[in-house]
Amino acid sequence: MSASSSVRRLVAVAAVAAGAVSAVALPASAAGHHPGRHHDGVYISEARFDSPGREDRSNKSLNAEWIKITNDSRRSVNLDGWTLSDRDGRTYTFHHYRLDARASVKVHTGIGRDSKKDLYQDRRNYVWDNSDTATLRNDHRRFVDDLSWGHHRSHR
Repeated sequence: MSASSSVRRLVAVAAVAAGAVSAVALPASAAGHHPGRHHDGVYISEARFDSPGREDRSNKSLNAEWIKITNDSRRSVNLDGWTLSDRDGRTYTFHHYRLDARASVKVHTGIGRDSKKDLYQDRRNYVWDNSDTATLRNDHRRFVDDLSWGHHRSHR
């Protein structure tokens, strides 16, 4: 066996091992990458649908569940009246919030004080299931984006 084939085998084994480790170490979240789609505007960029640790409906646990909304455009966007909903129809409505250009905001499930980077639904129960879809609509109820995860994941 040549030195170069040994190196190729070691690299292949290392890549497989790294993939297995990263699959185990990943938190229950879904990244909002949409293959073949370039974003220039507001979209769902990430979801944490399974809060880490014990699910005891504590405010800390509820707020570890969130959806991240990102604005990739060069202009701020007024999200007043926009909605974020799950597959079961539970809906959060944005009130008096402007998402800055090239910025993101996390919409947490639990109770908290709204800021530029974090908004709170003020719920006492979990919203996002392990298999669900988050849908973002504008103030005219027009579809803007969605993100699915779990075994019912939709393919665009």
